[in-house]
Amino acid sequence: MKKLLFVLFAAFLPIISNAATVSRIDVSGNKRMDDESVRILTGIKVGDNVNATTTNQIAKKLQSSGYFSHVDVQMSGNVLKIKLDEAPIINMVTIEGNDEISTDDLKKEIRLKERASFDESTIGADVQRILTIYQRKGFFGTKVDPKKIELSDNRVNVVYEISEGHPTYITDIDFTGNEKFSDRTLRGEILSREHAWWRFMTQFDVFDEDRIQYDAQLLRQFYLNNGYVDFNVKNIAGTFTPDREYYSVVFDVDEGDKYKFGTIKIDNPFPDIPMRELERMLKTKSRDTYNASKIDETISALRGAVADYGYAFINVEPVQTRNAESKTVDLTYQIQKTNRIYLNTITILGNVRTFDSVIEQMLPMREGDPFSLQTIEEGRQNLMRTRYFKNVQMTPTRLADANMMNLDITVEEQPTGELSGGIGWSNINGFMVDAGITENNFMGRGQTVQLRASIAQYQKQALFSFTEPFLFGRQLSAGFDVSYTMYNYSSLGSFNYDRDSLTVAGRLGWKLTDHWSQTVRLSASFDQNYDLQVGGWYDAQLYTLGTNFRYHNLNTNFQQNTHTGIVGDLGVAYTGFGGTETYIRYSGDITAMVKFLDDRWQLRTSLDVGYLQSLDGDYISRVYRYFLGGETLRGFDIAGVGSRIGNYALGGLWKVNGSTQLNFPVFIPDEYQVKGFVFMDYGILGKPPTKNLNTTDPYVHIDSDWRTSAGFGIYWNTPMGPMNFSWGWPLKMNKYDRERRFLLSFETQF
Repeated sequence: MKKLLFVLFAAFLPIISNAATVSRIDVSGNKRMDDESVRILTGIKVGDNVNATTTNQIAKKLQSSGYFSHVDVQMSGNVLKIKLDEAPIINMVTIEGNDEISTDDLKKEIRLKERASFDESTIGADVQRILTIYQRKGFFGTKVDPKKIELSDNRVNVVYEISEGHPTYITDIDFTGNEKFSDRTLRGEILSREHAWWRFMTQFDVFDEDRIQYDAQLLRQFYLNNGYVDFNVKNIAGTFTPDREYYSVVFDVDEGDKYKFGTIKIDNPFPDIPMRELERMLKTKSRDTYNASKIDETISALRGAVADYGYAFINVEPVQTRNAESKTVDLTYQIQKTNRIYLNTITILGNVRTFDSVIEQMLPMREGDPFSLQTIEEGRQNLMRTRYFKNVQMTPTRLADANMMNLDITVEEQPTGELSGGIGWSNINGFMVDAGITENNFMGRGQTVQLRASIAQYQKQALFSFTEPFLFGRQLSAGFDVSYTMYNYSSLGSFNYDRDSLTVAGRLGWKLTDHWSQTVRLSASFDQNYDLQVGGWYDAQLYTLGTNFRYHNLNTNFQQNTHTGIVGDLGVAYTGFGGTETYIRYSGDITAMVKFLDDRWQLRTSLDVGYLQSLDGDYISRVYRYFLGGETLRGFDIAGVGSRIGNYALGGLWKVNGSTQLNFPVFIPDEYQVKGFVFMDYGILGKPPTKNLNTTDPYVHIDSDWRTSAGFGIYWNTPMGPMNFSWGWPLKMNKYDRERRFLLSFETQF
């Protein structure tokens, strides 16, 4: 033992003997950082003992601070001497050659920042980060050449020169092990596509590793929805060409056997909920092909049904028993009670610009409310729909030994201003050019401010609009609009009138239920009208007070752009208050939609009605009546049906028109969002006032007859905007009606 102590003492003796007590710390070479700050960074004070090991630790600590390019630390007697070479200051960081990814997005990811100290080791990490970002977009051939440009006063510029090349395309997508479904069928179920020249408007033929992994999930979901419970993607093998410009992928799958549903039961712990009410919610039926999506739909339906009886805190666990011999899956939906949990605090993080109060108004829950994952997800969806935020995360944290939960809401803000322009063409307005500025989160208060102008062949408009979504901190939407519109309809279809209109309007809206909302609007319009029937220009003033009730309840497949549900409006508006026109306008429309056959087909039917009630026998000018034709009754010209004098339409005091349309996929891949459709339109236009009309004139035709038409068309939701082609033929018409067989509308924004 004594010998061991002697050896240890001998080992540490040199260190102890070389230690010195610091009497002074001298710093040299520093220009930007003062001596005292350097001393603080070392962590050494006068009176401390310092040896060779300590000086090395001091040098490493100063070097790792990032402020210095070279550090030398030595003891000279009792004086600690520190010699420094300060790292250059970054004057500017620029990125060149990038077209596919914006400079702002790349600068968010790199660590070198302007006015920070330059660190050579950081450049390599930044280059790798840039390459990773490009690889996520499929640009595996990208090269990054970093350059340092030295300036005066120990400053540098850093330039990342990027050579993007072209993206790595997927040339082949193959499958092995599949016997029940063909390669072509499976390719249609995944997002990735094989490269072809005509896919230039999509990115699905560009290699993306995350998308390939998602494709494997889509394959599994497809097989599970078709009865293959044991399906598995055994391997995904990918191969790059030597230049990494092309990629081939093979999915090796194991399909397994096909199963059907066997016995289906519900374990109901609530005696006051009738079993028949729960059985009505079942989407899974015995002997039907096993379908995982139907199980998820049943779970959601059971939760809703139980919640209607006041039990909001439940779990539904689908317990499955597989029978290998009969190839069936017995299923028991176990409804489980859970303890009631309440929200303790709600903390909002990450919002630099948007006020907390704006975010809180969009949340369906408050502190002290019962905790519900469904309500929290609803709040997240509400925040994402505002488009104020790039990302929203809801993080609940359970309090120890309490039935309370804290909720952290972390938001990532994004720009909410829009500078937009557009060109387009339609039968109603002709060629059109428009431009506008919109701010959807003005001053972080959630307010919307819009300034827009458009010039078209038959219409010109300037608009200013302001909306406050939470008036007085309540769920009240208020705003005003000022617009000036010039309608040049004297040479369009059968309108035969011109109109210049200045309108000032105020509005107030609120939600009545989850699906119903109401809006009240007060407006004043000052018009100058030129009507061929009148034979000259005349002034009109319209003061209107109206209300509108809106119903909206849709289940949407955003990928296929198909819907199931109903939307509708009911409105009434009084025009008068001393103006030149006095009448009441009643309006209503309803649209019902249903999607089917994997949500790729949609049946849509709509009905639109309107009625103008004259008060005290006042005459209602032609420019304010109803017209039918064009997009409202395909197969007929704009204002091409109803009563008329010679070449121009008289309009009507009421209308009923509707449409039934079947939208269906065509042979073009779904990612191009091209749909075919067939339709049947119908409509009837009421009679106009007969004042000042010579009904015996052979050029005067007064009627309120039904018109019908049918046709087909193609809808293409292009990256630049929607295009709609339709061909229609009148089935029931009068001899003086005007036909238009082809309609085209196109609109784009950039």
